[in-house]
Amino acid sequence: MGVVVVMAERSIDIFLAGAGWHEAERDPLTGDASFRRYIRLKQATGEKAMLMDAPPPQEDVRPFLSMARHLEKLDLSAPKILAGDEAQGFLLLEDFGDDTYTRLLKKGADEEKLYRLATDVLINLHELGKGSIPLGLPAYDQEKMLTEISLLPDWYMPAVTEQPSIKAKAEFEAIWQKLFPIVLKGPEVLVLRDYHVDNLMLLEGRGEGVASCGLLDFQDAVAGHPAYDLMSLLEDARRDLAPGLAEAMLDHYFEAFPEGTREEFMTAYAILGAQRHAKVIGIFTRLSVRDNKDVYLEHIPRVWRLLEKACEHPVLGPFKEWLDKNIQKDSRRIPPCRVAK
Repeated sequence: MGVVVVMAERSIDIFLAGAGWHEAERDPLTGDASFRRYIRLKQATGEKAMLMDAPPPQEDVRPFLSMARHLEKLDLSAPKILAGDEAQGFLLLEDFGDDTYTRLLKKGADEEKLYRLATDVLINLHELGKGSIPLGLPAYDQEKMLTEISLLPDWYMPAVTEQPSIKAKAEFEAIWQKLFPIVLKGPEVLVLRDYHVDNLMLLEGRGEGVASCGLLDFQDAVAGHPAYDLMSLLEDARRDLAPGLAEAMLDHYFEAFPEGTREEFMTAYAILGAQRHAKVIGIFTRLSVRDNKDVYLEHIPRVWRLLEKACEHPVLGPFKEWLDKNIQKDSRRIPPCRVAK
């Protein structure tokens, strides 16, 4: 065991001792796409908690802390903070258990019921409008969205074809500099950013309302268009929804906002969908090429299908043309990342 690892473990021991959990049994959980790791703790009394180890400078626990407290004020279910050391990136959190949407769905849980609950959380949040946004939250602005979507030409293209030319990159950016203002002129709410089945949980003992939906992984929240999280939920990079379910949830969402303009919302939904799917393809490629995390590559064909579907919207015609010219159909595949290294 290296010196750095030993020091890190010693720091955890000291933190847990200060919180009264130093004698707890430790059970590390499977890692995710970030530098964070989670360890389930169990006291001899049976009491459980979750340790988040988010080492600086790669991670910063302060946004998670702030957003968890904000969501609690909105009567939504984020893990309670039991103890924390911001400087070292340690948080002791309420343990929500194991019933993530992902696990429940694999066991045959009622898909429509779970997705309706998740949609109701967004309805509840979006009904607050700008009141859902905590003070000082960064905006999901044009610069941020362009930086993210540029992961497609910057990481995916070199892995499957070649580096984009200066002209191709300039055309790409020009297209999106015209598309993003369409989104930015819309309404603004709290956007959790990674709102999908891996980050949603069904909580026992909290009734049938929105409090029964546990929320995870919200530290990257921004102020942005309400279509983003709904699209993230219904156009999931990791799983296919039952036929008709996405349309049913969209109808359910719009029942709560009858005064809204569905056409404008769905235009933003398509633009943000294309932006997210292109970004995710780039991220999954980067995770393999840079970080040796290949597990996400299997989802790339699904994400390409979602991206192509989004590009059927007329507003995305110029981007569809750019894709057809620069990343042709036979290149839309799982990249041979081992060769790319």
